[in-house]
Amino acid sequence: MPEPISLVEALLFASDAPVEAERIREVLDLRTVDEARDLVARLAEQSADRGSAIQVVEVGGGYRMVTRPEVAPWLVRLARSRTHSRLSRPALETLAIVAYREPVSRPDIDAIRGVNSEGVLESLLDRRMLRIAGRKDAPGRPFLYETTREFLVAFGLRDLAELPQVEGALTVPETAPVAADESPAQQDPGAGGTDQPAGG
Repeated sequence: MPEPISLVEALLFASDAPVEAERIREVLDLRTVDEARDLVARLAEQSADRGSAIQVVEVGGGYRMVTRPEVAPWLVRLARSRTHSRLSRPALETLAIVAYREPVSRPDIDAIRGVNSEGVLESLLDRRMLRIAGRKDAPGRPFLYETTREFLVAFGLRDLAELPQVEGALTVPETAPVAADESPAQQDPGAGGTDQPAGG
């Protein structure tokens, strides 16, 4: 049977929420809550002694394992590289339009891009790069989209003010369709592609 301290480590690692001392006592069948707290303290000490990038912290009335602050720059690089490698050219194009014009509706995005953006918008929502900010006060009341904190982290930005300055403006053509569904032949074929890094 594994050592109790190893079991505590497994509990904290596997849980997506803080684990209370009482819960640890119950799962490990310990006699007192103090025993559970002692095991957590020993685990935290072991992690610190071996210079682990993982530490045990007490939050929200329980304990959880988190990365140490000093490794944050490398985690940001990891998140950025993963996001970049998965974004197609249509996705990057759509993100740029939203970032520079947000909040912006899908018909406006479609008009600027010249194709139906429904698929690529759904993909970016799934990846939490975009979120729905409300509805536009226009016929059909289409959703308005804006970028998220995940977008800023992925591209290494503190806020949208750090976006590169561009000449001119992303304007919506006067011939913008009332609804993107009116032109199915122009459906964007690259909504979920993985062929284009963000820097490309």
